[in-house]
Amino acid sequence: MSLIRLNRIRRTLLRWYKKNRRDLPWRRARDPYAIWIAETMLQQTQVRTVLPYYRRFLKAFPTVEALDRASKEKVLALWSGLGYYRRAENLKRAARIITREHREKIPRRFDSLRALPGVGAYTAGALMSIAFNRPYPALDGNARRVLTRLFGVKGEKDLLAIASRAALCPRPGEWNQALMELGATICGARDPHCPLCPVRQSCAAWRCRRTLEKTPPDAKRTVVPRRASLAQDDPERGPRVTGRGPRRRVEKLQWPLLVIQKKQKVLLRRRPAAALLSGIWELPGGERMRGESLTAALTRHLNGLGGLVDQSLLVGEVRHSITYRRIRAPVFLLFQAGKEIRPGRGWRWAPLSSLQRYPLSSLSLKAIRLATER
Repeated sequence: MSLIRLNRIRRTLLRWYKKNRRDLPWRRARDPYAIWIAETMLQQTQVRTVLPYYRRFLKAFPTVEALDRASKEKVLALWSGLGYYRRAENLKRAARIITREHREKIPRRFDSLRALPGVGAYTAGALMSIAFNRPYPALDGNARRVLTRLFGVKGEKDLLAIASRAALCPRPGEWNQALMELGATICGARDPHCPLCPVRQSCAAWRCRRTLEKTPPDAKRTVVPRRASLAQDDPERGPRVTGRGPRRRVEKLQWPLLVIQKKQKVLLRRRPAAALLSGIWELPGGERMRGESLTAALTRHLNGLGGLVDQSLLVGEVRHSITYRRIRAPVFLLFQAGKEIRPGRGWRWAPLSSLQRYPLSSLSLKAIRLATER
């Protein structure tokens, strides 16, 4: 990669970014804390989903000290519906470390940032470049895809070398955001809009595609270099980056849930302290085992409340994805009247009008909306 070519790409992409970037609140922020919150929320989550959560979270916890002093339950409640709750737990733990060890200031060293719970190489690089204007790459999925296609990257080592070199510029934060913006709006994973790309003339994948389009079918095998093959560099598929390991196989699960409603309240249970996502409230239910009926699975997960469910109570199904899991959740609705259910410790009758106060799982929120609409 020549310095002349790299400088030309940077100038072109930065001009495009300045003119076309989306007006997002964290791009107007100068406070490293606000940028940290945004980058954490944006991990594996779309911008339009993050926007309302970002505003509410900063209003409730405007500083590291405020986040440190807040209860875990309040933090999780404000995160409710955003998913990947481990991110919120890590923010809370990191806020405690920043308050105690860094005098309530976000660390300005890459290794100190990496030492914080939940801060990986991407988040640390984003903070170093965007908040502190230091020349560090920030490789999220969009930036990876753009750099891989643009420079014909052959592997992870090659990608990191190119990303590090490209970040050595006067405005590394804007450069990193320009890469991410291009990947999010034009250089999509499955449907890239190459004719709209400002740097397509310098793109290895674009040149390869153009070469293949102009080459007669019977001559393609001999005139196209191996590393410029369609499978490797075509924008429709994207160049393959090795060294990241195989993708985990997608698991398909059935997860029946029961909405027990009494007047304007629903029955929730709280995940125990030792469990994953401890402190989160959820509807009773759980994974259906092979050969097990939906009602039998619910009865098994109801912790002593068995015998309440039959197939006639099924009102619909919601779907949800968590990392590699694809969940189909049949939803049962039971109106409680007469003798009151007394479920015991860790359970609570929650008013439907106050569900926003509870850190509820996204799956449970979907199920409650479905059941109450019925």
